[in-house]
Amino acid sequence: MDIVQLREYCLLKKGAEESFPFDETTLVFKVGNKMFALNGIDRDPPSVNLKCDPEYAIELRESYSAVTPGYHMSKKHWNTVFLDDDVDGKLLRKLIDHSYDLVVSKLPKKLREELANLEDA
Repeated sequence: MDIVQLREYCLLKKGAEESFPFDETTLVFKVGNKMFALNGIDRDPPSVNLKCDPEYAIELRESYSAVTPGYHMSKKHWNTVFLDDDVDGKLLRKLIDHSYDLVVSKLPKKLREELANLEDA
């Protein structure tokens, strides 16, 4: 998966929005005004930061060289996943889904219900 495919997939998520809140090179994907993915568009090699359950985060880091503690993020709750390494597109989509679902699960009930009622992209 490349950066364009990553962006397209993140924006398919219900209620997902993109912005550059920090600088002109850090693309942030949010749902309910909460971040679920960050991509440094000028990073080499390309990578994405994704929220992750702490125990699962450790498991992923031990299993994949492309998964490391979150760059400039809480190392407990975020992973950095390098796009040109041993994580294929299927797994990356699963990790994006996991990040999105974690963020949505913490949103207020009313907002979760609004998201559930949105049309699929």
